[in-house]
Amino acid sequence: MENKDLPIYKRSLFSWIFSGNLKIQVLLLGIVLITVFTRVLPLEMQKRIVNQAINLKKIDLLVIYCGIYLVSVLLASGLKFLINILQTRIAQRATAQIRTSLYEHILMLPLSFFRRTQPGMVVSALVTELATAGDFIGMAVAVPITAVFTLLAISGYLIWINPLLAIVSLSIYPFVLLVVPILQKKANAANKRRVDTTRKLSSKIGESISGIHEIHGHGAFGIENRKYGNLVKELEKIRVVWNLYRFAIKVSGNFFTNLSPFIVFILGGYLAINGQLELGALVAFLSAQEKIYDPWKELIDFYQAYQDASVSYSQTMNYFAETPQFAVEPRGRSPYDLEAKLEVNDLSYVTEEGIHLLDDINFSLQSGEHMALVGFSGSGKSTLALCIGQLYRYTGGHISIGGKEVSELTKMDMSHNIGFVSQSPFIFEGTLEENLLYSCMARIDGNGEGAGPALPTLDDMIAVLHETGIFVDVLRFGLNAVLIHDEDHGLEGRILRLREKFRQDYGDKVADYVELYDENRYLHFSSISGNITFGSARIDSFQNNNLSKNEYIIKFLRDTDLYTPLLELGRELCRQAVSILTLLPPDDLFYDQNPMRPEELEEYQALSERLMIRSIEESASDDREKLLRLAFRFTPGQHKIVALPPRLQDLILRARFIFRGKVMKENPGAMAFHQMDHYIYSQTILNNIFFGKLKTAMPHAQEKITEIIIQLLIEEDLLETIISTGMQYQVGTKGDKLSGGQRQKLAIARAFLKNPHMLILDEATSALDNNSQSRIQNLLEKKWKRKSTVIAVVHRLDIIKGYDKIAVMKSGKIGEIGTYSELMDRKGLLYELTGRKT
Repeated sequence: MENKDLPIYKRSLFSWIFSGNLKIQVLLLGIVLITVFTRVLPLEMQKRIVNQAINLKKIDLLVIYCGIYLVSVLLASGLKFLINILQTRIAQRATAQIRTSLYEHILMLPLSFFRRTQPGMVVSALVTELATAGDFIGMAVAVPITAVFTLLAISGYLIWINPLLAIVSLSIYPFVLLVVPILQKKANAANKRRVDTTRKLSSKIGESISGIHEIHGHGAFGIENRKYGNLVKELEKIRVVWNLYRFAIKVSGNFFTNLSPFIVFILGGYLAINGQLELGALVAFLSAQEKIYDPWKELIDFYQAYQDASVSYSQTMNYFAETPQFAVEPRGRSPYDLEAKLEVNDLSYVTEEGIHLLDDINFSLQSGEHMALVGFSGSGKSTLALCIGQLYRYTGGHISIGGKEVSELTKMDMSHNIGFVSQSPFIFEGTLEENLLYSCMARIDGNGEGAGPALPTLDDMIAVLHETGIFVDVLRFGLNAVLIHDEDHGLEGRILRLREKFRQDYGDKVADYVELYDENRYLHFSSISGNITFGSARIDSFQNNNLSKNEYIIKFLRDTDLYTPLLELGRELCRQAVSILTLLPPDDLFYDQNPMRPEELEEYQALSERLMIRSIEESASDDREKLLRLAFRFTPGQHKIVALPPRLQDLILRARFIFRGKVMKENPGAMAFHQMDHYIYSQTILNNIFFGKLKTAMPHAQEKITEIIIQLLIEEDLLETIISTGMQYQVGTKGDKLSGGQRQKLAIARAFLKNPHMLILDEATSALDNNSQSRIQNLLEKKWKRKSTVIAVVHRLDIIKGYDKIAVMKSGKIGEIGTYSELMDRKGLLYELTGRKT
């Protein structure tokens, strides 16, 4: 057995056969030997039945031998199914072990590997190609031994079928047609789950490869291994169930096939004893039940499986046959707590292709000093930062932090002391809080678990969100959250008190921005459907888009004399909108003034022409539905193309109360009605607080509302709760639910929250606006100066004046270094660079 400490790419395929499976393989071997015996025993029973029971016409022997035969068949089928279970367990365990070990190895490979490797290749190798190897490992012991022993035990029979007994032997197959579809249905369902989970696994692998900078920068190998391991375990369980159903189908077929000799024995033997069947015919028919081809086919299939698995496994391992450049965890000690003193001497970096990116770099920084790296495009600024952060392994010279050579430090040493923000930070799928704490969790012990530094408190997180300018975004995420009825007990009551206070203290102040809900007033900034229902739908048929097709609603409109006035309003809206929009370009600005959507213009043009030659009553039901749909969308405060008739407004107000009473009596689960003392679970926290509709989307109005809400949250001691809710916001795959600026602010906050001894910022503010960049720079100068050593690759030269040192790079070398005033007085590279930038 090969040494498990060998790198995974050096382990042979056969080394996994007994790895963690020795006991199961030994058990499997014993079961195989018993199975071979149960396959041979029926042959002996055939001989004894013919020569003894039938020849001597002893029914008692016939019953005994037939009973033994039946027990042998049942035992063989049961053992075969058990063998398949054990094979599946071995195969899936081996596949999980190989995948997990290879994934750990891949995460630690140098960044140069990922620059030349497509993520899809890595995903395919881990998810698809290794499955073949795992399947072979599962069959590596049982299949060849079973096939060889069975092949040697069976002498061979020629198959001749007796027509008289054919119907008898085939009579069991209708049962096969009954059982197999049931099992197949379950197998198909399990297979669908397997495909879905495999896709999730592929997505996770692709995410890890795309975010490898963050994993290396934060030393978060353990976190990713744990996430990946959970998915692997889930897939392992699903594949076990799927394969069990597949094997159950095969075993069922084998069982019913092997059951036919029992029927032939009992019936054919009885007929032979009574002289109704020749003995030779019976023997010939019985011989036909045995298949010598089966074990031979199993051997051929096994050989082919071995060849496929061997090629797939060797190609996969050769693809990843590269040694990690740095150790992950220190052995026999805790991670170093280093002084943030940086020394760089004679540093050089040459790529695998022989390109010199850095050459003869020398400088030093005392603990707490800040240095900006600037330079021309391609000068090596980012490469130098990556070498200092151990993301690249420099090829010459020395870099020391706190007197320790960087090339000899482990990833955990670097993670414990350094915070890193890349130019294009990666945000992982999950909550905003998980991403904020990512680096801190990795620092605990590499996987977010175990003893180590405590995680930051909520106050710490709120403080860093404030500092980096993402606080308002997180607050908005929290305010836009929808509470679940049974999961947020107690918060609803506090929000209702906040609603009342908002209305009492600020109702008049926000009257220009917000139309507060009032059940006794018509809401001019809500649609007609919203004014009638005055609530939020809980079922699809009562959603605003479906109301015009809801027969319950249409009947209600007829009963309350609203149906015809609404159709007339819809006709007027259609006529006015078509006449205006036909003459204008398809600009969203024009469509904001009416309830018609751009994609609907053609169908309403045709409807308008039809309405010129026929009345509403004569129109088709589809046309009336379109008119009603348009009327339902009409919002008087926004859509100015027609005026709301006062009579219709009064009818709607009257209908509002009738509708509430009718629905609460006949269909109480359909709507959640707006009531001052009731929390609306289908609405966001923000909508529940101000309990109304914004009159305008102008930024100043939203800012005014936000300021008031924040003040109220502080007064009611709810700010931390809402921020905590906002941090549970799901950021999406690769953080695609966040803007570029939000992603960069979150990455900066992630590094700041860690309070590292050294900060490496590789154009960390490149996606931010000027105000946000200045905010971060002021924070660095006021909070982090003399506290942490900072190396910042800077692209805006107007923010570098506050740095203790500025290193100007050109062609992979430091052309000059000093303070801003020194370099500008020298009128060298920085002076030239500043002039060019200007």
